[in-house]
Amino acid sequence: MEELLNKARLVATKAVMDAGNIAKDRFGNVTSMEEKDDFGDIITEVDHLAEAVILNALTSAFPDHKIHSEEAGDNGLQSEWLWQVDPLDGTNNFAIGLPVFTASITLLYKHEPVLGVIYEPMVDRLFLSSVNGGSFCNDTALKVMKRDHPKKFTIAWIQGHKVQNDEKAVILRQYIDVNCKRMMRLWAPTLQWCMLAKGDIDGIILYNSEGDDLYSGILMVKEAGGIVIDFEGNDFTGMSNEPYLIACHPDNKEYFLKMVREGLNQSRESIHLI
Repeated sequence: MEELLNKARLVATKAVMDAGNIAKDRFGNVTSMEEKDDFGDIITEVDHLAEAVILNALTSAFPDHKIHSEEAGDNGLQSEWLWQVDPLDGTNNFAIGLPVFTASITLLYKHEPVLGVIYEPMVDRLFLSSVNGGSFCNDTALKVMKRDHPKKFTIAWIQGHKVQNDEKAVILRQYIDVNCKRMMRLWAPTLQWCMLAKGDIDGIILYNSEGDDLYSGILMVKEAGGIVIDFEGNDFTGMSNEPYLIACHPDNKEYFLKMVREGLNQSRESIHLI
């Protein structure tokens, strides 16, 4: 497995940087854009161009592996190895000229992430994590930071496209917003995971957001010393079609669980009153 992972690291790193640079070169010059669904998600020609570069690299190097990509979907193969590809995480930001986006590749073995590679092309930051190998940004080791004074926390909120203004989500989001220094929504989830791993923010609350941009970030945080748990406090492993997650420094676990439970209880009470 070690030999395969070494090869995977090299292939994925080159592919994700090539894809990211396609987006960088075309930033501010979107020529084609269309809506993917009824929930406001969009796709540009850069999504397709970046995706093609990554898929060609992965298919050539690992022809027997299963691949699932944000736009192209599943390649139809059955394998214990699964690649997940988000060629442009933050398409909405890219489309409106906001330079906050990445390209992301994850390799999973038996439903567990073993390699995550995320590239932020506008600032040339390469994030790399591997199971039991740590997390790095441009070769600098990452570490989830512990801070005192929870009221001064910066907490990232990530929700699935279909969540929209789901009443429970809205009430929980508002509760978190008034119980921390600031709540951050970037519409580029992989960057939020990288920011937590890097020590720039204090936690992530993820509400039913499963996709090809999820597991590279989870591995990044875990390998940087953070924890990822569900809303019941159980360690999150494997994959889930409807994940509800908390990510933070281990010492802040009980604080985040309490905050989420209080927010969810408030939402239940509000809905009951209605």
